[in-house]
Amino acid sequence: MTVGIIGLGLMGGSFAIAIKKLSMIKSIIGFDQNKKHEKEALSLNLVDKIVSFSDIKNADIIILAIPVDGIIACLKNLQDVSKTTTIIDLGSTKEKIVSSIPPSLRLNVVASHPMTGTEKFGPSAAFDDLYKEKVVVLCDLESSGDHQQEIAVRMFSGIHMKLVYMKAHEHDLHVAFISHMPHLISYSLANAVLQHEEHENILNLAAGGFRSMSRLAKSSPNMWGDIFRQNKTHLLDSLSYFEKELALMKKMVQDEKWDDLDNKMKDANSLHDILK
Repeated sequence: MTVGIIGLGLMGGSFAIAIKKLSMIKSIIGFDQNKKHEKEALSLNLVDKIVSFSDIKNADIIILAIPVDGIIACLKNLQDVSKTTTIIDLGSTKEKIVSSIPPSLRLNVVASHPMTGTEKFGPSAAFDDLYKEKVVVLCDLESSGDHQQEIAVRMFSGIHMKLVYMKAHEHDLHVAFISHMPHLISYSLANAVLQHEEHENILNLAAGGFRSMSRLAKSSPNMWGDIFRQNKTHLLDSLSYFEKELALMKKMVQDEKWDDLDNKMKDANSLHDILK
């Protein structure tokens, strides 16, 4: 089969590297609106050939590895593909994307979210094992065609991903807590330090803790702005939970309730026992 990848950055480029090992894949063609990314992806051998958007419609499988607003716009321009074409989107939000799929294209589309990524972007950020042993969420899969379901499952299983199935609404609620909220907090933390009048002296002391918490603030603002916009309701709900916890611990510090604060921190310690 021929795979066409739209978007040749970290996600699309790494996906290309991963699927090259699959026997079901004959060739990989690519398209990106950023012509510099196209040249770079070709020079890095992420794809076999760069083609136009109209030519990529002829691929057996089309991967949408672009920002979530772009996915919605792109789907509207793919309505003339073959009934056997499989379109897989890799977007970080799902409910708005699923609801925006043109009815004539619904059987073609598999809505997925690979739970992986880094703060880096662009073709040079792509690497071999980005997807290996990571979770991929397949949303509302029963609404996709039987052939498209089979292709998606074969492909994600073939690159050693762990498949999880859920509704788009449920997905967006959950990822607001474990992905979208942490990114917004990281951006806020970075700005809180940068806006301090002594920020240069403060940053001279930056060590592991600050670097770890602010790492996500290096992520693409364009991509994450779209994500925050599409998942606004669930993001705001998750931030309310966070604000409540932060206010509670702030009050413990103000009132010097050190034992209560110690217990709260011990409660937080249990998270990583669960995540093991």
